[in-house]
Amino acid sequence: MEKFIVAGEVQLSGHVKVNGAKNATLPLMAATLLSTGVSVLHNIPQLRDITMMQDILTLLGAKIYRENGSLIIDTTNINKEEIPEHLMREMRASVFLMGPLLGRFRRVRLSFPGGCAIGPRPINLHLKALEKIGAVVKDRSGFIDAEAVHLTGGEINFDFPSVGATENAMMAAAVADGTTIIRNAAREPEVADLQSFLNKMGAQITGAGTDTIRVDGVARLAAAEHAVIPDRIEAGTFLTAGAITRGDIVVDGVIPEHLFTAIDKLQEIGARLDVGSGSIRIRGGELRGVDIKTLPFPGFPTDLQAPTLAMLTIAKGTSIITETVFENRFKHIDELGRMGAKIKVEGRTAVIRGVPKLSGAIVAAPDLRAGAALVLAALAAEGISEIEQVYHIDRGYEMLEKKLQGIGAKIVRRSP
Repeated sequence: MEKFIVAGEVQLSGHVKVNGAKNATLPLMAATLLSTGVSVLHNIPQLRDITMMQDILTLLGAKIYRENGSLIIDTTNINKEEIPEHLMREMRASVFLMGPLLGRFRRVRLSFPGGCAIGPRPINLHLKALEKIGAVVKDRSGFIDAEAVHLTGGEINFDFPSVGATENAMMAAAVADGTTIIRNAAREPEVADLQSFLNKMGAQITGAGTDTIRVDGVARLAAAEHAVIPDRIEAGTFLTAGAITRGDIVVDGVIPEHLFTAIDKLQEIGARLDVGSGSIRIRGGELRGVDIKTLPFPGFPTDLQAPTLAMLTIAKGTSIITETVFENRFKHIDELGRMGAKIKVEGRTAVIRGVPKLSGAIVAAPDLRAGAALVLAALAAEGISEIEQVYHIDRGYEMLEKKLQGIGAKIVRRSP
């Protein structure tokens, strides 16, 4: 397997541009199934998860082309409503196909999804939402069969503001008869981006970005063209890279309003930030410990917990991070311990006692965001680090080492 070799203690400097958001792209790709025609999505990163979603759509009958950072998706001849089991098990985001396939064919069959092992992420919220608008859902020996003679508007009240369940409900309800109200909806920017695309397709949806979404169903949707929002998690990762290396970098192509909670914490930690309309400059300073609790948007994002924890390992004083979204998202802590970090975990809380510096070590990325955290730690550590299992990192960061090289990092990718 490929690995990263990183020489640490280099102050990063220069400009780095973020890609389109993976977490917005995947549901947008799924939404194209609701139309018969050719949709075009711009600002698409080249990532393993997106390639896998392309494979699934192709097996369902779509024709997909990539041109200059855009995806051209022809869904005219979609002829299947069953998602292959081996692809479902490799990528959790394949669950996004449930709502669109149910909306198009009034039936869908899939196995339980896989993905990063960061804790249980049951899809019961997805299933209950679809049942509220007329689907009959059955669990048959590890497979889910959902069928609806008629999809009709209904009231959906989520126990937890799940992003995926909110998006699945929006897509199915877009072509249901009548009005659907989604309460305690996820407020993430990616949900608002999906609303924008669906409305371009002819849907009538309002309220995304708030906790209540209204969907007035329409008879059919048409293909559309859309540019994906910037990746706020990639942006936050680069901002953290600037802080942990005490560098001076500008992150371009961002929407600062999507990052205000992370910006506030970086300032509290000791970094200096200049926020523009589409870029953020960060200059590292003396890092100090803080307390953080991850929460659904607009709270501190769980996807930035691991990179931020890596930074706090060399901050003065003691920091406390409480992970409220995923219960098994501290798998990077043992690896950081190999580099000299002092961290104690009690349930969903990590207590980090800052050390003067980390030391290079051989570590392995246990999942996507944990892998990014290990890269950041290696950038700040004394000596050479080797980061194995970088295929996890490739799921969410397009050629991360190339972008880091562009701002001065000494990092290379090595094959066996």
